[in-house]
Amino acid sequence: MNRINTTGQSTSKASDNGRASRSENAPADVAAAVDELYEQFTELRKQLGGVIVGQNEVIEQLLIALLCRGHCILQGMPGLAKTMLVSTLASLIDLSFRRVQFTPDLMPGDITGTEVLEEDHTTGKRIFRFVEGPLFGNVILADEINRTPPKTQSALLEAMQEQQLTVCGQTYQLPDPFFVLATQNPVETEGTYPLPEAQLDRFLLKIHVKYPNRAEELEIARRQTTDYNFETKTVLDIDHMHNMQSLVRNVVVSDHVYAAALDLVRGTRPEEGEMPTELQQMVQWGAGPRASIAMVMAAKARAILHKRVHATTDDICHVALPIMRHRIIPTFNAEAAGIDTDLIIKRVVKDLRVAAS
Repeated sequence: MNRINTTGQSTSKASDNGRASRSENAPADVAAAVDELYEQFTELRKQLGGVIVGQNEVIEQLLIALLCRGHCILQGMPGLAKTMLVSTLASLIDLSFRRVQFTPDLMPGDITGTEVLEEDHTTGKRIFRFVEGPLFGNVILADEINRTPPKTQSALLEAMQEQQLTVCGQTYQLPDPFFVLATQNPVETEGTYPLPEAQLDRFLLKIHVKYPNRAEELEIARRQTTDYNFETKTVLDIDHMHNMQSLVRNVVVSDHVYAAALDLVRGTRPEEGEMPTELQQMVQWGAGPRASIAMVMAAKARAILHKRVHATTDDICHVALPIMRHRIIPTFNAEAAGIDTDLIIKRVVKDLRVAAS
């Protein structure tokens, strides 16, 4: 089994040679497309920087999810520009943006849409007409998703997995691309309905939105207390977005990179026997096969954002936290000791690297 060393590379010489040969043999049109995409995303970051201060890691993870056609959970305290970031990103790619504030009294029909009875003035007959809900958009911000009951939360499942909705026996296709961003408050638990594991597993990434550093917070204060204004412009259109999403699957992934992804995912499962001994009592359930698939796809997208046509084990390590932090269920012992899933994942990554060094 190939392991990861401290530089994020495989210790297998044969694997390294295989990766090099595949990278050199990458189609010229793919390399050219990656170069073009890199330039567009550089401009995208520049435009976002005019509105959003800092949050570079969050922005990269959002772009990874967008390239992979995945959905995200954003967890962070109020006032960290989560809504502004999402709406600005949607405008830069010319995508329709819908924001839904989830509340305890929100019903499934409030987000999916419903049929209304209307009278046809020409014939005098009454007919049912479907009125689309806010889910019929490209980018959906589900604000405080854990504040609404499971019945409404589950209405998102079909939309996220199948990109369609079934209402009153009729199936309606959702726009393409379709991107769900759900936000959660990490400290409030009263009056909330935690998402079930089956629904959490449908989200590609769980992104932690952290506080800005001192310099960034100073810049935020200056912008918000002066006449600062930044006019954004559209960088991409939907057709370009589709082409970029198709390009992700053409990124080269060598066998040792696949092995690294599997080692990390299987290393979170106590029953596999690959987890460090001291962590086996800290994890009730480890990440499933969806995590392996998501990790490889996210590594491919990250490679493109860094102007490469091949993914590396370093890409795998960088996406491990947002991919698996919502797919691992810690035990009561872990929670009582103050050990969260991030600490468990970091330890698994560290042990794999040490074993290879």
